[in-house]
Amino acid sequence: MASKERSRRSDKEGQEQGHTYPYKILVVDDEPDLQPLILQRMRRPIRSGKYEFVFAQNGIEALQRLAAEPDIDMVVSDINMPQMDGLTLLEQIPSVNPNIRSVIISAYGDMQNIRTAMNRGAFDFVTKPLDFKDLRHTIARTLRNLVEWREALASRDQLVVLQNELDVASKIQQSILPTEFPRHENYEVHASMEPARNVGGDFYDILMLERDHVGLAIADVSDKGVPASLFMMSSRTLLKGTAIGLPQPGMVLTDVNDLLYEENETAMFVTVFYAVYSPMTGKLDYANGGHNPPLVIHADGSSEFIPPVGGIALGIARGIPFAQGSLTLQTGDTLLLYTDGVTEAMNAESEEFGAERLQAIFLENPPTSAQATNDAVFAAVHAFAGDTPQSDDITCLSISRTSG
Repeated sequence: MASKERSRRSDKEGQEQGHTYPYKILVVDDEPDLQPLILQRMRRPIRSGKYEFVFAQNGIEALQRLAAEPDIDMVVSDINMPQMDGLTLLEQIPSVNPNIRSVIISAYGDMQNIRTAMNRGAFDFVTKPLDFKDLRHTIARTLRNLVEWREALASRDQLVVLQNELDVASKIQQSILPTEFPRHENYEVHASMEPARNVGGDFYDILMLERDHVGLAIADVSDKGVPASLFMMSSRTLLKGTAIGLPQPGMVLTDVNDLLYEENETAMFVTVFYAVYSPMTGKLDYANGGHNPPLVIHADGSSEFIPPVGGIALGIARGIPFAQGSLTLQTGDTLLLYTDGVTEAMNAESEEFGAERLQAIFLENPPTSAQATNDAVFAAVHAFAGDTPQSDDITCLSISRTSG
């Protein structure tokens, strides 16, 4: 951590605990046009005092700058550079400041370098040519995580009861979840998560892929607390990186499973449902790693669970193939992805909410939007459970085909 304590500006509120200092971001790239381009495209957060950008042209210059300016919060680095490349830089950063967050810039589909970068500590990545909207979201998400991690470190000595640790885990968990959802004339997407008192490791992600396809993921990590949240972060990053390079959901889960197994010293596992949706045709290709089967809800309120394709949770064994299925959403259909915090929610009589109650939600009130679908599920679960404390997160992700 930096030797001089600096105040940070919260991404959500524009300030943190009354302080208004900007986040300092070091951009490392040997392309001379990148510096003026970033300063121009990021001028609003720079002028508002939210971000301050500094620059280096290679890894050696970056390390010198990090040593000279210990208040740098984040590094955004290209991979291919002279003198010292970005992958070598990633290995060196922890020796200067182990709590800096790094984002790597990679060529589209360069999975080998992306995986190497993640293994060397990169928090996330963006692809060339730079999409500045994606870059802004990635920077904001990375800094949110950094803030929560620093708060966790600052309070670690005071963690004398389990609930304090669970609060930290909840913040880490929330910091990586998308908060903005894509808008398209043919579909709409929305996701929501409500952490339980005993925090698990639910997460969801929405990925913009080639040919306007959309990747949809929902997952639930075994165990609870900070270890589950950290495993969740690793799972989410590997899933995102693999999905960028592989077109088929079954191949994605096969690859992610092997990667998780290789470095799974904690013996955790994660259930994952991953699908790729085509807005033009409504076709949905999917694979399932031991997760709850999603529900297809039709415009008239009738529904059915998608056909099973088998598959076990990820991280348990190496070399497991994952089968793939497909279906087509019709106009007016909504696909509801959810975690077992929904169907296993308990009421005061220790009854579970169950799959039948989930389907019954929409029989008289068919979905009107993706967000309305999620809201209806949360409302029904809350009405069923009442004041009974829940032991698992409740998470929903919905996609509605509006036309096409």
